Amino acid sequence: MATHSEPPIIVGIDGSTTSLDALRWAARRAALHRCPLHLVHAIGAPATFGPEISVVGLDNAALRADGETILAAAEETARETAADLEITTTVADLGPTTVLIDLSAGARMVVAGTRGLGTLGRLLLGSVSTSLARHAHCPVAVIPDTEEPARDLGQRPVVVGVDGSPRGQEAVDIAFEEAARGYVGVIAVTTWSESFRYISRDEMQEEARAVQAESLAGQAERYPDVPVTAVVAEDRPARRILAESENAQLIVVGSHGRGGFAGMTLGSVGQAVLHGTRVPLLIARARN
Repeated sequence: MATHSEPPIIVGIDGSTTSLDALRWAARRAALHRCPLHLVHAIGAPATFGPEISVVGLDNAALRADGETILAAAEETARETAADLEITTTVADLGPTTVLIDLSAGARMVVAGTRGLGTLGRLLLGSVSTSLARHAHCPVAVIPDTEEPARDLGQRPVVVGVDGSPRGQEAVDIAFEEAARGYVGVIAVTTWSESFRYISRDEMQEEARAVQAESLAGQAERYPDVPVTAVVAEDRPARRILAESENAQLIVVGSHGRGGFAGMTLGSVGQAVLHGTRVPLLIARARN
């Protein structure tokens, strides 16, 4: 198998059904991007607030052995999902949030489920995925707890929230690249609201169209085979993005938006979509 120089896709593995859904999605994406897949099992105690810590007062060796067993099974699942992957594994002593954020500095993207099982079998209600969405150093894919992500979603399009902000532009760039690699189309969504604005609805609609057109400029030349459906509407952004995603394979949003453009503050939108989506969500974050 060839050794890749591309940054890896990193996926957190804890043995839960949701983490296996995330694994299968990550394996398919690694195959599309022709990049390595790195599987990480963290045995340290997760924390929603404050620093995470290594396992204290438990049999660390036994936990590491359990982690190796979980990762071996996960690697087998990944190879069944996508052929010819370069796969590496890590059992880490710290908690999942700390480990995944640290590793994200050198990753193409980090993938996590919306919830999983902690070291002691505790249900993690999105604390890891939410922290990654806020603090990772690369794009973050969050795989929802539904049956949909466990299978290949085929030729369904990619939905992207477009608001004209720098993070929104990163989301557009990522959405078109993902669509091109999957040979699917893009649904670009821009919404607007009349709240606290004193121009006509027609003017607000045209303003939103202009913002979207500027954000999409150049994509047709870079990705001529990616069909685009433009959606510009008066609506709440998260609601419209979720509605458009009902027959999509992926949603892409920025980690936060420009704020000044009414209705498209993608920080709050990202949170709303994260809690409401039934398809994978990719949150654009700058690599730093």
